[in-house]
Formats: sequence, C-alpha cells, structure tokens
Amino acid sequence: MWALDKIKGTTTVGIVCKDGVVLTADRRASLGNMVISKGVTKIFQVDDHLALAGAGAVGDILSLVRALRAESKLYRAKVGKEMSTKALATLTSNILSGRKYLPYFGWFLIGGYDEKPSLYSIDMAGGITEDKYVSAGSGMEFAYSILDNEYSEKITLNNGVKLAIKAINAAIKRDVFTGDGIMVVTIDREGYRELSKEELEKLLKKL
Repeated sequence: MWALDKIKGTTTVGIVCKDGVVLTADRRASLGNMVISKGVTKIFQVDDHLALAGAGAVGDILSLVRALRAESKLYRAKVGKEMSTKALATLTSNILSGRKYLPYFGWFLIGGYDEKPSLYSIDMAGGITEDKYVSAGSGMEFAYSILDNEYSEKITLNNGVKLAIKAINAAIKRDVFTGDGIMVVTIDREGYRELSKEELEKLLKKL
C-alpha cells in the first residue's frame, strides 16, 4: 500500500460567501516526486446543490463520491427532497469513521447551499468541522497565507471566486505537488456550476 505521505499532492480550497460557496482545486496528481496526471478532477457534484472536493488518493476519492451520490439519490427518493449540506457531511464523516482500519486516504471538503451556504472539512478518520474557509492538501500552508489575510464574512460569491483562485495560485507557485491548472466550482441558490476555461483565464490575468 502506498504511504500516505506519497499521495498527498493536491491543494483544495473552500470558501463560504454571503451568497454561495466556492470550491477550488488544482489538477495535478502526483506520487512522490512524479507527476501521474495533469488533468485530474478533484471536485465532484453530488447533488444539485452539493459538492465534494478531495485531496488524497484519486481512487479513494472516486469511490467515496460514488457512494455519496448513491446515498443522496436514495435520500431524495425516500424523503422527497435534497439532502442538506450538514446531512451529507455527517454521512461522509460516518463512512470515514467506519473505515478507520481500511481508510479512504483523503481529506474532504463538503460544500453546499440549502437554507444558507455552508462548508465542512472532514479528515480521513471522520473528524468533522464546519468552516468559513478551509484549505487541504500539500499546498495548504501557502493557500492559508492568502485566506487568513483576505477573507471576510461579508465577501460576495464573485469576490470569493477571485480569492479562491488567488489562494490556489499561491500554492501552485510554491508547492511542487500542486499545479497543471485550476478547477473552480460555485454553489448558490441556482445550484452547482463549474467555471469555464475562458472565465478562469480572464480571472487569472487580473491577479
């Protein structure tokens, strides 16, 4: 089995804004000092207003996403409404806690919009915290240097996107395990939306 310190490459960022949530990640997958892929997806839609960002082993992240999507559909069928962000985070925590002896190697961010935007951070043992902003992965120290200085609870979704990109870009410049592009997702009253390549290029030019 791969050692955890060999599969930690990635930087993810989540930000709660007044009118939504931003999830951001780079696109590099690494194993030790080797780049495995330059086009990995690390943010996944779970339901119309729910998403997960994962830092860690790609296979484990995908396996967890499949399980959460199935549970979310089952919940919608039984209850007749979408699962809340808190419920999805709690479910994720319970799944990870139940796998302590054969864990999912990852650190997960759950973001969503139900009555309000919310964001949860969940470690591989199932420890869960609700956050206004959070970063996970090998470049998180560099991302936090931006987030700690510039985050405000009054931030709008548009400015939150700019801040998240700035934080990920700081990690890309300084962390060798982070790179090869950025993926940005927003979740608001209208639901889940991924920014286009053209939108990202325009924002990056303004940094």
